[in-house]
Amino acid sequence: MRIGVDIMGGDFWPEAPVSGAILAQQQMPEGVKLVLIGDEQIILSEFERQGADPKGFEILHTDEYVGMEESPTKALVQKPASTINVGIGLVKQKELDGFVSAGNTGAMLVSSILGLGKIDGVNRPTIGVIFPTITGSYSLLCDVGANLDSKPETLYHFGILASTYMKHVLKVPNPRVSLLNIGEEANKGPHVVQAAYELMAASPLINFIGNAEGRDIYAGKADVYVCDGFTGNVVLKFSESLYEVMNSRFAGDEFIETFNFERYGGVPILGINGISIIGHGISTGKAFAKMVQTAVEAVQSEVVEHFTSAFKSIHE
Repeated sequence: MRIGVDIMGGDFWPEAPVSGAILAQQQMPEGVKLVLIGDEQIILSEFERQGADPKGFEILHTDEYVGMEESPTKALVQKPASTINVGIGLVKQKELDGFVSAGNTGAMLVSSILGLGKIDGVNRPTIGVIFPTITGSYSLLCDVGANLDSKPETLYHFGILASTYMKHVLKVPNPRVSLLNIGEEANKGPHVVQAAYELMAASPLINFIGNAEGRDIYAGKADVYVCDGFTGNVVLKFSESLYEVMNSRFAGDEFIETFNFERYGGVPILGINGISIIGHGISTGKAFAKMVQTAVEAVQSEVVEHFTSAFKSIHE
């Protein structure tokens, strides 16, 4: 198995991705090779600075990268040799089994969707984020920013993708799926959400348990929470700020530490023909290592094949 790591993505490159790759290599099962994509001299200098040996890693040189503030579509066209384009291209060519980056989120989305293509039947791919619960379990919220507006069928597709991911990658049997809404009743919320409710309630592909409210996320009512990207991103950013406030007041608390994004790294873009994982721009070495671990687990679980099978069954 070969996993590509974008060394020139995120706010703290090259230090964070290099240290993450070093940590990940120590944790990886036998047979996993990490391919570091970026400026070779910068990578080697960073290994030297960290007192680490680059042997055991493969380095693929390119000195182009997409800046965090650049226009995704423009940058990808003007920089065909950027680390993101190179990584996604290698996944498409089957020379990499997965690719991880904490770089420009929009560029990762555009390159992944255009480069790898959507799984047949999927309206729109989605990205999600893992949330801790008071019960000690975890839930997946999606979408968190890839799709600001979503049609009912699209929300239903998010539920199938997220449920499939939880079942096969995170090993949650028969995941409970819920729609994030302003009330539990089926007739609450916008017409789009009400229509999505009807689709999901009638589906044999997911274990739909009805609507959930924002207060239910940390309570562990469901394993999957579905919403449009605008709502999901607001929830995500609020949760990040909540962690910062609580950690400043109660540093060292075991439960509060479960809110730390470093524990989760990133989640694959769900609904595309390949493993492409987006991490937080402020990802640390620990977060990069977790991203690599997530990529390995996604490949091992054959989750893309499970996505394909699920959407094939919709049209049978």
